[in-house]
Parts: sequence; C-alpha cells; structure tokens
Amino acid sequence: MANSRREVVLNGIAASPGLAMGKAVVFAKRDVRVPFRRIEQSEIEGEIARLHAAVDESKRQLGETRDKVAAEMGESYARIFDAHMMILEDSRTMAEVESKIKSGFNAEFAFNSVFLKHEKDLWEKGDVYIRDRAGDIRDVRKRVLSNLSGTRKLSQDLSELQTDVIVIAHDLSPADTAQMRKERVLAFATDIGGRTSHTAIMARSLEIPAVVGLQNVSSRVSDGDTVIVDGNRGKVIVSPTPETEEKYKLEMQRYASFTTGLLKFKDLPAMTIDGHSIMLSANIESHEEVQSVIEHGAQGIGLYRTEFIYIGREGLPTEDEQYEIYRSVAEAIKPEPVIIRTMDLGGDKFLSAFESPKEMNPYLGWRGIRFCLARKDIFKTQLRAILRASAVGNVKIMYPMISGLDELIEANQVLEEVKEDLRSEGMKFDEACEVGIMVETPSAVVIAPELARHVKFFSIGSNDLIQYTLAADRGNEKVAYLYEPLHPSVLRLIKQTIDVAKESGIWVGLCGEMSSDLVCAFILLGMGIDELSASPYVVPAVKDMVRSVYFSDAQRIATTALETTDPARIRQMVLECIGREFPDMLL
Repeated sequence: MANSRREVVLNGIAASPGLAMGKAVVFAKRDVRVPFRRIEQSEIEGEIARLHAAVDESKRQLGETRDKVAAEMGESYARIFDAHMMILEDSRTMAEVESKIKSGFNAEFAFNSVFLKHEKDLWEKGDVYIRDRAGDIRDVRKRVLSNLSGTRKLSQDLSELQTDVIVIAHDLSPADTAQMRKERVLAFATDIGGRTSHTAIMARSLEIPAVVGLQNVSSRVSDGDTVIVDGNRGKVIVSPTPETEEKYKLEMQRYASFTTGLLKFKDLPAMTIDGHSIMLSANIESHEEVQSVIEHGAQGIGLYRTEFIYIGREGLPTEDEQYEIYRSVAEAIKPEPVIIRTMDLGGDKFLSAFESPKEMNPYLGWRGIRFCLARKDIFKTQLRAILRASAVGNVKIMYPMISGLDELIEANQVLEEVKEDLRSEGMKFDEACEVGIMVETPSAVVIAPELARHVKFFSIGSNDLIQYTLAADRGNEKVAYLYEPLHPSVLRLIKQTIDVAKESGIWVGLCGEMSSDLVCAFILLGMGIDELSASPYVVPAVKDMVRSVYFSDAQRIATTALETTDPARIRQMVLECIGREFPDMLL
C-alpha cells in the first residue's frame, strides 16, 4: 500500500505559491537511443539530408506548440519556444554537426555529441539561470533525436490525464507543460530547476503550486503515492502521516479562504489603522503580467525587468518592437506609474545560451549599468523606446547596479543625448520623465547623499544588497544559511538609504523579495519606506498586513530591530504583533 510507507519530507525551491495534496503521477521520459556507426563517403550526403529533415520536423512541432501556448497562455510564454527555435537555427552549431558527419559519423551520433557538449558546458557554469538554459538545449536535443529515430513519444502523454494528479518529474520541458491537461494538474515537483526555469514560469502563469530543485523527488516517489506540495515553503511531503494530512487539509482551507478574501479589498488603500499610507506596487517580467497587476490591486509597477525581452532570441529587439511593448504596459496601467528598469543583463542573465561571457564572478562582473555604458548603442535604443512610451503613460526610468557616482552621471548624459535626438526628430516624450536608481550595492548606500542629487527616487534591490553585504551567493545552497534579510547590517544599510532619501527630498521604495515577506515588510513599513513592490499575487497579503497594524507599532519594533543582532528575535517580535492575523504559511 502506498500510504504504508514512512513519511518523507523533501526541501527544494518554492517556485510557485500555493498548497496541493493528491496522488502522484511520475512523468518519466524514455532515454533516446543514440546509435553509433561509421559511415562511408557515399553516405554523407544522405545523413546530412536526414539531419535537416529531422530539424525541419522539430521546427514544425515547435511552431504548433508555440501557437497553442500563445492562444492559451499569451505571447510572452510562447516565446519560450522561440528560444528552442533559435537553438535549431544557430548556424555555427549546425555546422559543427555537419562537420562531424563529414568526418565519418552517422547523424544521430554527430548531433548528440555536439549538443551534449554545449549542454555540459552551460551546466558546468554552475549558475542557476544558465543551468536553466542548458535545459533548453537538452529539450531540443531529445526532440531532434526522436525525429531522427522515428520515435514519436518519449514519455507518457499528459494530455490524456483522467484524474486530478500531482506531476512529479526530473524536469518538465515547456512542450510537456503546454500539452498537459492543466485542469487535471494540482501541482508540479521536479528534481531540477530554479525560479527562472521554464517549469517555474509556466507554473506561476497557470497559478499552480510548484516546488523545483528537489534533486531526487522523481526517484523517491511512485505512481499513486499521496504527495503534498507546499509551494509557499518549498517543501514536498511524500506519503504523509494521517496527522500531516489533516494538518495540511486545514492549511489548504485556510489558505484558500484567506487568499480569496484578500481580493475583496484589492481596491482599498494600503493604509495603517492610524492613517499612515504606503504605496504597494508589483514586479513584472513580461508585459502580459499587467492584467495580474490590476487584478491584485497593485498601485502600478515598481519594477519592470526588461532584460527578459532580450533573452532567448537570435537578435536584439528593435526600438519599435520595444516601444510597442513599453507602450502597451504604460497604456494599460495608466494613470498609475510603471518603473522600467533598463536591461540588467549579466550576472545570471545573458543574451543567448551560446554567447555567455566567461567570468569567474559574473555577479561582480560585466552586468547592469556596466554593460549598458559599454554598449551604448544597445542602451540608447532602449532609452529611445522607453522615452517614446513615456508620451502615453506614467513612465519612470531606473538604472540597475549603480556602484559609483561616475556611472550615474554618465548614464544621465547618455539619456540627455537620446532626448536631444528625439527632440530633433520631432518625437514626443515626457520631458519630466523621472529617473531613479537601484540601490543594491553597499557602495551605493555609502555615497547615497551624492547619488540623490542626480535622481528623483531610490529603489532598494534587496536581493543583491543582501548577497553583496553578506558575501553570500543567493543561488548557492551551500551558503543559503548566511542569506538573511534581517541581518543587522542589511537592516541598517536599508535604514540609512531611507533616511538619506528623505533628507534629500526624494522618495524611496524596495523591490526585492523582502517586500514579499510579511515580517520584513512590517519592519520596512516601520522604517518609513515610501513604496514596496512585490510579485502581483503577494500584493493583497502585504496590503492586508498594512491595513491590520498600527504604524506606531511598526515604528517601535523597527527601532528595536535596528538595535538587535539576532534575526530570530526580530522575527519573533514581529510575529507577536501580527501573527494572529495571518496563516503561518505566509509568515
């Protein structure tokens, strides 16, 4: 009996929020057979023809799947398949395969060996985002090999699910996710992947709970096992005891009731009981998330991560292409503001899987504003598109990764050059378009008074500020215990930034994951932050927290927190104040 097994708790990465309990289906892909044989000179032309036929068939399949996803989920999610198409259309890689065939190897072996090498190279970079892109190559490799061998199905068909299930897999490709019967899928849990993996992106778009990066969940679970997926805490429980089942049934009821209830108040202001207001905005990665921003009651967009427009495509986006995207966001959200961050490429986000720079420490390297100032041609194109969009909505511009005053002055000079060009061309834009910076390096905090003279706002990027302050890579599980948002040094740097902003007469927000943590959000409220920007689905919970507390209490506890060296004690103080109001899964 499946339920007679001992309860097992597995910890991974919380990729999509929510709770689910049900029977597991282990989605197992069959290995693709890769035959090896040496070929004669007379066979080379035929093998190359077979390769091209398999690649063409793969493109056709990808096109069909892309159209299906675009119709059901939107264009931004369909672009995942553009990344797969780009891999197949990479002339250098295909030339490598043909060269291998010409040296006397059959098409399957030649294709597999070349693509495996690229896949291995990316995986060994060790970075979470780059590893996710290695998964794209793996999906393409298996698709082409199956077409070369004539194998149509490499796994069971998730489009034929007849009962509600929790899907367990080593990984789920975008094609796997697109073809499943989504109304039958309660949750996902996978061995590999991160928050930027396609599985995570798809799960969030479908509002399905998901936990990824579990390492061995697919080997620890059998078909029919009862499984609980806790997408809030990043936990999967296999064969739960009756007591655990009862506990989670109650949690699921509370969570569903609580989240449904929050939306009833989405149009009310984020104001404390004693009358202090704060602005609650949303973070987005795609223009198609704007509807979610509106539905969850956010007051505009506090962070639009534009680098995802650049990733997973063969060439750079044109000015007009970018303008149409930014314009659509500005028009949809107006009169509320949208803060468009200029591309934060580098670190863990590169232009293409085949052209990522080799750096020992990419997070400390050629990224953010450093990349923009080195490639002013790309930077100016984006600034032109953003400024043109400012003519139709409340658009603000924000520079990422500012670490020194010279960078900011140079970026503003480039912006002024672009404005002058637009004026000379008769292009309309908002002359009063506000410019701000991400404060995400300790050096920016130290020189904040000087930086404040050149901008209209600060937005604290807590994710990077924490990792740079504590020297703890936020994507490295070996030092995850050091990544503590309530560390006294982090809180004091944030408070210093807030104080400088107020003294300088500019406003200050925070757009990192601290905004999504109700305990951290409470402390930030008490510190006097003007704005918090979080994922759209988190905004209602943060708003409810703000409306449930006294600003005077938040000020008092924040003051004490700044003098406290124990993060656990800080969290306990907040929980004693707000804990009764919220399900513990949100705290």
